[in-house]
Amino acid sequence: MHNAWVVDASPIILYSRISRLDLINSLAPGVIVPEKVIDEIRIGIEKDNTAGDALSWSVRYQQTDLHVPSSVERWDLGPGESQVISFCLKNKYLAVIDDRMARRCISAHGLQVIGSLGIILKAKLHGLIDTARPWIYKLRDYGLYVDNDLVERALKSIGEMK
Repeated sequence: MHNAWVVDASPIILYSRISRLDLINSLAPGVIVPEKVIDEIRIGIEKDNTAGDALSWSVRYQQTDLHVPSSVERWDLGPGESQVISFCLKNKYLAVIDDRMARRCISAHGLQVIGSLGIILKAKLHGLIDTARPWIYKLRDYGLYVDNDLVERALKSIGEMK
C-alpha cells in the first residue's frame, strides 16, 4: 500500500473542473504536489476559470522539487511529470498522472500509476460515487482524452454495463 499519491497537473485540473477534488482527498492516504506541478497549474489561471480552485487545493500539498534522475530526464517529459516520477522513485509513492509517455516512463521504472479514469473507478468501488459513467463523461467533456473502448472495458470491470 502506498502512503501517498503524487499528483500531476492534469488530474488536478480535471478534477477541479468537475468540482470533485474531494475524491482525491478521500482516496489518497496522503497527497503530494511538487512545485513544478503547481507552476504548471498557475500558468493556466488566465485561461481557465477553475485553475484558481486547482491552485488553492494544490498549494496545501506543495513539496519542494527533487533532483530528477537521468533515468527520468532521458524521457524528455514535462517538468511536472518528471517531478511526479522523481518523487515516486525516491519514496515508492503512487503516481497520479494521465500523460501517456509519462505512464510509459513510470512502467519502465517499475512504479505504479493511477490516472483520472482510475480515480473515478476507485471512487465507485469505495462507494464515494453511485455511478462512474457520468463522471467519466464529465471528465471527457473537460479534456480527458481516453479511448471509448477503454472506457467501456473499465466500466465493465466495475459492473457498469452500457
